[in-house]
Amino acid sequence: MQDSLNIENPEIRLRAFRAIDEPETCELFITGHADVLASIGVTKVTSSKNEWAKNPAVFVIIVESLDGKTVFGGARVHVSGGSEPLPIEQATGVLDPAIFDVVWEFSQQGSGEICGLWNSHVLAGYGIGTPLLIRALIAISSQIGLQSVFALCAPYTIKPVVNCGMVLIDSIGNKGTFYYPKLDLVATAMILKDVSTLSGAAEEYRSAIFQMRDNPDSLKIYELKNKKIDIDFKLRIPNLDKWDLPEAIAAIRMDDLKNKIKKKNPSFF
Repeated sequence: MQDSLNIENPEIRLRAFRAIDEPETCELFITGHADVLASIGVTKVTSSKNEWAKNPAVFVIIVESLDGKTVFGGARVHVSGGSEPLPIEQATGVLDPAIFDVVWEFSQQGSGEICGLWNSHVLAGYGIGTPLLIRALIAISSQIGLQSVFALCAPYTIKPVVNCGMVLIDSIGNKGTFYYPKLDLVATAMILKDVSTLSGAAEEYRSAIFQMRDNPDSLKIYELKNKKIDIDFKLRIPNLDKWDLPEAIAAIRMDDLKNKIKKKNPSFF
């Protein structure tokens, strides 16, 4: 992986696409994410299963080499109403079924979840990871038509999502927290209620998201964290004429969501 990257001045691309349009790229994402999780001792996560790659309501951002052969990181937006429940529902529904009602309420206007964020150790320290990818995910969420997005956050991602305007969902779990993906790790449920306006975002983050939103294919960055790095943004999602958010919303059935979780974990209901 390092052979394809100039560590002194990396040149990479941040690119968005719909998962079902690029199965081979999704496989690169899956492999890279699994390697990163394994490095911190996590080998089995409900939301890291491969079903999302075939879900027509999943959109992906990858950090890739300019030749497209290597993926150095990425993240996803899952839209409620796809072929599987949102990752936050799969992860916490067995612990507190109230999450289904919360997601249902917001999904009627178009909602989803930002998730699956990972970054290769090769690019550690360049600022490519959490803050930048979270801002990019929120930026493309407006293309998809979403009004709100959820997130199940590790401790180190809470500050960046709060800076983007997310707030705690304290009505579920232990005041919004869960032991996930394993008992010694805590995850916090958050939501951004206004994707279009970002009224609660810190100005620096709000400005950066709007810049990505307004210039999805022409934005370039040449430095992050005082390090030289060339980032070419390609955030305009191809084939959006084939995407139908109202159809996804119409497909949401509360009972179906609960039954899918119940089949996997019958003892919790």
